[in-house]
Amino acid sequence: MNTAYKGNATIIGGGIMGLTSAYYLLKSGWKITLIDKGDLADNCSQGNAGMIVPSHFIPLAAPGMISKGIKWMFNSRSPFYVKPSLDLSLLSWGLKFMKSATPANVERAAPFLRDYHLLSKQLYEDLARDGFDFGMENKGILMLYKTEKAGEEEIHVAKDGQKLGLEIEMLSKEQVQAIEPGIKLDVMGAVHYQCDAHLYPSALFSQLLNAVKSNGAEVVTSAEVLNYEIRNGEIKKVNTSKGSYEGDIVIMTGGSWLPQLSRMAGLSIPVMPGKGYSFMEPNAEHPIRTPALLIEARVAVTPMNGQVRFGGTMELAAVNDQINLNRVEGIVHSIPKYYPELNVKMPAKENIWYGFRPCSPDGLPYLGYSSKLKNLIVAGGHGMMGISLGPATGKVVSELANRHSLSLNIELYNPERYN
Repeated sequence: MNTAYKGNATIIGGGIMGLTSAYYLLKSGWKITLIDKGDLADNCSQGNAGMIVPSHFIPLAAPGMISKGIKWMFNSRSPFYVKPSLDLSLLSWGLKFMKSATPANVERAAPFLRDYHLLSKQLYEDLARDGFDFGMENKGILMLYKTEKAGEEEIHVAKDGQKLGLEIEMLSKEQVQAIEPGIKLDVMGAVHYQCDAHLYPSALFSQLLNAVKSNGAEVVTSAEVLNYEIRNGEIKKVNTSKGSYEGDIVIMTGGSWLPQLSRMAGLSIPVMPGKGYSFMEPNAEHPIRTPALLIEARVAVTPMNGQVRFGGTMELAAVNDQINLNRVEGIVHSIPKYYPELNVKMPAKENIWYGFRPCSPDGLPYLGYSSKLKNLIVAGGHGMMGISLGPATGKVVSELANRHSLSLNIELYNPERYN
């Protein structure tokens, strides 16, 4: 790590964005205080599917999502569910989402998101070479489809991906079965995004946390941000339930709590929590080798650490600690439709993980300096792509703090675009 002292950086939020920001800032000589309202055991990315996805160059706010969302939103077992509510923030978010879901916005965003994911993938490979061991494998991801309509849509997207220079192959039923010799598949075909990869999120988190602690970061847990002391257009102090912390720069992450954190600073950064669920199963009798997305069901399947993780659903509602078993049943019932040899039982409630994906209305992250508070950097709103975009975010945060040239064009990610 760099020993040339640059200043004090206070990071709000100990999820993937907070930890990677801490890691790269430490490497460049900053002293770090990382604050989290929890104990770092329950952040959104811990139960993540662990996918690194250059394939996800289309933002969530895409034209087809509106029609699908309307069809799904009244079915609590569907992949996408909006909990009925008179919440004004949800209504406001929804209107912004509809305004953003245009072909022009999707086309404009695609190369920016591609570059963001590819930078992160390269940085993960660099971390692995530097001694991190989080089970990263470059097997790609299979987009498995069962219907002609889904296949046509996936192949159309894949051709767009090929035009962007991504390594992608369209597979017949027989070709995809050859990739998975250990388990029978009931699909029409697949798109194989060979540009994608996967890892084990728990190993990644524990090693990042150990790295930042061992290199001198002060990690403060169970500390809720109460307010900020602002003078002369800068955040001078972050006041928390465990004391006050000063920083030459402040990095605001905070996941699905970003709207509240930013509101206290006089900013409007809209995010809705998209609750997702996951659970683990043995991966022995009929082993799955390659991560997959079950397209019609919107379920992620990832072999990791000797098991397989099944995860999915997007439930837009206020942050809450309730487990909607209908959502989990939707995942469970979809699995044998693609893998008929798997007889997955409904997991016990204590074995179901859930987390809140921080979803921006246009499906794009927030990354960059505030124009109103000159020492504030915002890094959040990454939705379902947090793990995939983590290292690139941390790297860019460090470059912003050091006033270096950026590894990434971040013009679409202005954190104040809704102010």
